[in-house]
Amino acid sequence: MSHANPTTSSSPNFQLIFNNALETYKKRTKNDLLAHPLVAQLQNCTSSSAVLALIHQQVQGLQRGDDRLTKWLDPTVSVLHAFSETLGEGVSMVCLTK
Repeated sequence: MSHANPTTSSSPNFQLIFNNALETYKKRTKNDLLAHPLVAQLQNCTSSSAVLALIHQQVQGLQRGDDRLTKWLDPTVSVLHAFSETLGEGVSMVCLTK
């Protein structure tokens, strides 16, 4: 009995869901997330460590003497990185396509 590779079948579905979410966000907010300057910087990141460094740099100016804002960053990026690896080559870690 032949089984489809879950990574192969889930990647296109995830990409479709992600693209639909981006379009819905754009319609509701009138903002295109893919046009944000941070996206270009994220596309140059080649590891979860690089993503974390970039995000930490971005939130440094937002912090007001405590680290509550950044406490969730490490675990969140780690989970997203693991999720990306699970999906395989069909969805890039930080490279978004329209």
